[in-house]
Amino acid sequence: QVQLVESGGGSVQAGGSLRLSCVVSRYTYSINFMGWFRQAPGKEREGVASIYTIEGRTYYIDSVKGRFTISRDNAKDTMYLQMNSLKPEDTAMYYCAASGGRLPFRFFEPAEYNYWGQGTQVTVSS
Repeated sequence: QVQLVESGGGSVQAGGSLRLSCVVSRYTYSINFMGWFRQAPGKEREGVASIYTIEGRTYYIDSVKGRFTISRDNAKDTMYLQMNSLKPEDTAMYYCAASGGRLPFRFFEPAEYNYWGQGTQVTVSS
């Protein structure tokens, strides 16, 4: 089945930047949607950004618009999340996710995604 491996997390000060990567392996042709989610301690998993791989359309939650950019390099089977102007409230475990679903699709609903990575921690200090 599809395997996802994230990397790139770390600790930064507020205003800093990080780039997360998610390498996709096996059955990559079956993926139509990919997304980044995050989960802070005591909170529910939250969709942050998503990409409809067939058309390249991207979607963001309001709190990260203008600061985060989701992208995919098909040649490398890798998805990225460029995070700029980081804030302490961005602190969470970040997960990449993939789905072979069809439209209509709930881009920020965890239940829509079939495959998940193990997560990478992002910590932003004030």
